Amino acid sequence: MATSEKNLRICSKGHKYYKSSDCPTCEQERKSDNGFLSQLSGPARGALEHNGITTLQQLSKFSEKEILKIHGIGPASLPTLRTALKEEELSFKN
Repeated sequence: MATSEKNLRICSKGHKYYKSSDCPTCEQERKSDNGFLSQLSGPARGALEHNGITTLQQLSKFSEKEILKIHGIGPASLPTLRTALKEEELSFKN
C-alpha cells in the first residue's frame, strides 16, 4: 500500500493545514456565522457566495429555477432557503 505525501498549505489568512481543498479553519468560521448560509451544506454555501448571494434580500431577487441552475445548489437546499426567506417575509422571485 502506497503512502500519500502530505503537503503543508497556508490560506490567505495565514492558517496552516494539510488538505487538498479549502482551509478547514476558514470553512469552520464561515459555517459558524449566524444567518441562512450557515444552515446550508458547504458546496451550496460556497456556490451562493461565489455568485455574490450572501443576504436573503439578494436571494429573493432570483427564482427557484435560477438558483437551481447554479452549480453546487441542489433541490435539497430549497426547503432551507424557502424557510429562511419566509422568516424574513421574503420569497423567491416568481
